[in-house]
Amino acid sequence: MDAKTLGERMRKLRLDRNLSLRKLAARINKSAPFISDIELGRRFPSPQVLADIARALEVDEEDLRRFDFRESVSTLKRLSQTDARWGMALRTTAEQIEKGQLTPEEFLQKLSPDDRDA
Repeated sequence: MDAKTLGERMRKLRLDRNLSLRKLAARINKSAPFISDIELGRRFPSPQVLADIARALEVDEEDLRRFDFRESVSTLKRLSQTDARWGMALRTTAEQIEKGQLTPEEFLQKLSPDDRDA
């Protein structure tokens, strides 16, 4: 299973290392329910806790950070609330995604420069 969220990535890494929630929590001086909440997407770690988790899982911090989309989501929300054009564009895109009319790969391709014009 490919991880899609920060919590899924953490869980995969933890299980790959045969670590229980309690063992990981003890390594970073946090509670097992706190780690569980992160893995389930109910909570998000601070930058320092994310660094501690990366260290405990023996991965580069960037490996975990690339699954943390909070800042991007906040930016998109702010744009849609301050400019109706962005709101309409994002809403239309979301509708296409939900209907299965647009995949992440297709969306990225639309955002990339067309190499054929080079």
